[in-house]
Amino acid sequence: MDAREVVKRPVVSEKSYAMIEHNRYTFEVDKRARKPEIASAVEEIFKVTVMKVNTMNVPGKSRRVRFAKGMTPAWKKAVVTLKEGDKIEFFEGR
Repeated sequence: MDAREVVKRPVVSEKSYAMIEHNRYTFEVDKRARKPEIASAVEEIFKVTVMKVNTMNVPGKSRRVRFAKGMTPAWKKAVVTLKEGDKIEFFEGR
């Protein structure tokens, strides 16, 4: 898989921005991606050194629009810890 296929988008939330202080960045990743693939993709895209990767599967939630019931899609989240001193400029512009 290409690095841009592995890392889909950054997760923008209050909790993810609070973790930036601890050098941890959150991304939505491909459901088939494994930790080594995620680490190498983040290193390739952002030119940083990844120390640790934590992943979790986020289940879809039930939603209802009038009478129709449905589900939001399930997705995979990766929390990437960078080497001390490294940072991703994309997040720093908040």
